[in-house]
Amino acid sequence: MGMNEYIEKAEQVLMHTYNRFQIVLDKGEGVYLYDINGKQYLDFAAGIAVFALGYGNIEYNETLKNQIDKLLHTSNLYYNVPAVEASEKLIKASGMDRVFFTNSGTEAIEGAIKLARKYYYNKKHQAGSQIISMNHSFHGRSMGALSVTGNPKYREPFEPLIGGTAFADFNNLDSIKEKITDKTCAILVEPVQGEGGVYPAEKQFLIGLRNLCDELDILLIFDEIQCGMGRTGSMFAYQGYGVKPDIITSAKALGCGVPVGAFAATDKVAAAFEPGDHGTTYGGNPFATAAVSKVFDLYESENLITHVNEIGGYLEQKLDELAAKYDFIMERRGKGLMQGLEFKVPVKDYILKAMDKGLIIISAGANVIRFVPPLIITKEHVDEMIGILESTF
Repeated sequence: MGMNEYIEKAEQVLMHTYNRFQIVLDKGEGVYLYDINGKQYLDFAAGIAVFALGYGNIEYNETLKNQIDKLLHTSNLYYNVPAVEASEKLIKASGMDRVFFTNSGTEAIEGAIKLARKYYYNKKHQAGSQIISMNHSFHGRSMGALSVTGNPKYREPFEPLIGGTAFADFNNLDSIKEKITDKTCAILVEPVQGEGGVYPAEKQFLIGLRNLCDELDILLIFDEIQCGMGRTGSMFAYQGYGVKPDIITSAKALGCGVPVGAFAATDKVAAAFEPGDHGTTYGGNPFATAAVSKVFDLYESENLITHVNEIGGYLEQKLDELAAKYDFIMERRGKGLMQGLEFKVPVKDYILKAMDKGLIIISAGANVIRFVPPLIITKEHVDEMIGILESTF
C-alpha cells in the first residue's frame, strides 16, 4: 500500500484520539526519520522527548535483541536480574531509595498519588487527603492523572474524577500556601512544565516548596517524565535546582522507546507501601528493565549530560537570535534541550510547512513550538533546524 492507503486504513481502524500528521514513518537513523516513501526528516521531537539516544543505537538494539532471546516476562511474583540492575542505576542517578517500575508515565503518576495518600493515611490514621498541583500542568490522561492535571479542557469531559485535588499557580509560593489544609498530603510539580508551554520553575520557588513541605510534613513530588533523563542538563531537572523531592516520576527517555516508566521515593516514604497496596503485571519485566539499564550505561559511556549542556546552550543562542529577529516571536523559554518558542500567532502552519521541508517539530499549546530533540544532536543539526524553520516564516 502507498502512503494515502495506509492513512485511510488507519482512520478506519484506529480510534480518532489524535489529529495525526499525514505521513507514515517507516524507520530512523541517528537523528533522522524516514517515511515509507524514503523522505528524510530531521527529528526535533524525538517521539515527544523519548528517543534521547537517537535511532539505531547499536548497543541499545543488541541489548534488546539479546533479552528477547533470553527472557521477556515473568511477572512480579519473581525476581529478575535486569530489574535489579535498572533499579540500582535509577537510585544512583536520582538519589532516591526505592523504585517501582510501571508501563508508562501516566501509571507512574498514579503510583505516586497512591503512595502519597498511603503515607498520609498511615500518619493520620484516616483517609480523605488532598494533593495540590499546578495550573497549566499536565500529568497524564488516566483518571487519577487527569485529576491532578491543571487544565480544565482535559478534565471536564471526564468528571467526576478522583477528588481531593486543588490547583495553585506555578512559580507562586503564596498561591500554594493559600491552598494548603490539614488534609494536604503532597504537592506535585513539574520542574519544567512541558505541555503547558515549556515553563521552567524558578529556583527560589522550588527551594521554598521544599522548605514548606519540610515544615508541614507534606510530601514533595516532582514529575520528571518529560524534563528528566538529562534533557535539561542534569540527569533529573531538580538536580539543577539543588532541591531533592520525596517522590519522583520518570518515563519517556527512561526506556528510549520501550514503554516503561517508574516512580521512586525515599525510604521513609516508600515504607508506606505494603504488599498488596500496588501492583502491575508488566511493570518491571526483564525486557523493559534491560532497556532502562542499558540507557543508563549509554548515558555514562557517551557522556551525554555534558553534551546536552554544550548543545543546549547553542540551541538557546540560536532560538534567542530568532526571537530577536522576528517581532511575531514573543520569547524563548526552557532549559537544555527542552525549549519552547512562543509566537503571537498559532504555530500549526509553521509546523506543517516545516514537515513538508523535512523537519519534525511539535507544539506545546497553540502558540508555542516545542523543541525536544534526541540528546545526541550536534550544532550542525541545530543549524539545519534553524534554517528550515526560518524558511517557513
